[in-house]
Amino acid sequence: MSKLFKRTKILATVGPAVDSQDKITEMIMAGVNGCRFNCSHGDDAERSRQLRWVREAAKLKGRSVATVLDLPGPKIRLGALKDNHLAVKAGDQLTLDYALKEHSGGKILPVKYNLAKKVQISEPVYLADGTIQAKITEITSDTAIKIEIINDGTLMSHKGINLPDTDFGGDILTEQDLAEIDYGTQEDFDYIAMSFVQSADDIKNLRKILKTKDSDIKIIAKIETKQAISSDATLRAIVKATDGIMVARGDMAVEAGAEVVPIVQRKLVALCREYSKLCIVATQMMNSMVENPAPTRAEVSDVASAVIQGADAVMLSDETANGEYPVETVKAMKRVILFTQNHSHVSLIAHEPVGKYHNYDAIASSAVGLAEQINADILICQTATGETARAVAASRPNLPILTVTSNPRIANQMALYYANSAFIRHFTEDYGVKLAEELKHSGYLQLQPDREEIVAVIISGGKNRKGGTDTIQIRYI
Repeated sequence: MSKLFKRTKILATVGPAVDSQDKITEMIMAGVNGCRFNCSHGDDAERSRQLRWVREAAKLKGRSVATVLDLPGPKIRLGALKDNHLAVKAGDQLTLDYALKEHSGGKILPVKYNLAKKVQISEPVYLADGTIQAKITEITSDTAIKIEIINDGTLMSHKGINLPDTDFGGDILTEQDLAEIDYGTQEDFDYIAMSFVQSADDIKNLRKILKTKDSDIKIIAKIETKQAISSDATLRAIVKATDGIMVARGDMAVEAGAEVVPIVQRKLVALCREYSKLCIVATQMMNSMVENPAPTRAEVSDVASAVIQGADAVMLSDETANGEYPVETVKAMKRVILFTQNHSHVSLIAHEPVGKYHNYDAIASSAVGLAEQINADILICQTATGETARAVAASRPNLPILTVTSNPRIANQMALYYANSAFIRHFTEDYGVKLAEELKHSGYLQLQPDREEIVAVIISGGKNRKGGTDTIQIRYI
């Protein structure tokens, strides 16, 4: 069972390539545990349609699938350019004007953010998603800045602009973000991913906004700015303040340099494990499969490295949103995860997990140690809040965790956590055992050779309430 059950989860981005009920269902059946909805593209009507298909596919599969609404944040982009492109050369002087509505083909370009209020002279600017370098030479008006191009290249409509040294002063929630937060709470997404986080205060601000809306959506902080990774103390504070981390390697490479990404990834995975927080490794994990039916060896190694480091989930972006082989990519990623986990151990971390509540961590680590010592088949977490299941996952057991709860929200959120398979069942005193019996009869739980029973370690409490976890049992099913 443990060799067939992938412990590192797959988060896949929904987009035009899977914009049908059949494609989304096929992708989830292939091994997707969560779906990401990127607010930088498409509209809410499209997302609502796709969200409905995801939830219908989850019901068909018989287990929970997490939904993540990814806010665009202050992602600076050019506006529409005449003929969709503009060739530039080193030394060219361009003006980026927030007030400009239409590009005439000249050197004054529309931009979708008022940079004049944020930038300083001589700060670097990276255009076309980092391929063209420039520097700010003048703030020409309340809405426009002048930049000097450093290397030749071609600009295209709506391509991203990065300003790694610009301080946005905590102003990272745009008007579009606020509108999408309203949408996300109305549609009851499980997670909101916050883009371009710079400090723990950004997370606290979003949490206050969600509280005013009486929402228990969990927050994922996307780590991609130079400010966020400026010190170990800043990173640690962000991890402690948030519910999860996304290692957003694309913008991080542009903002801070590609060479820093592997080290920051390793630090973040370890911090998330230490604090029992969700950790997602993202961006270009199998990017060649946007156009090709098989991944490169470097991409296979990249996914395997994230598994060995102990990431909760690995993410697919363009591969499933716009690629020619979305389902094949999911299957290829699943094969890499399974082979890696079955032939390698998860790396140790310097500190034992220290989650939100100490008693959860003590019970969780004891249960994992017991399960491995007696060669159990599964761990079962009966949980009202998910805290115990998160603590068990942080210990990175080498066997499946069946999380059973009467709360659909908790089940959906746990679907992305390491080794967790989450199920919704009506609370009874022994609903974990009943779930295991049900899954054994269905063939989902398979017996080990020379065994007639499933050996389960159950972590539970006497009541279906917060803080009730106090029991570890060994059961034969």
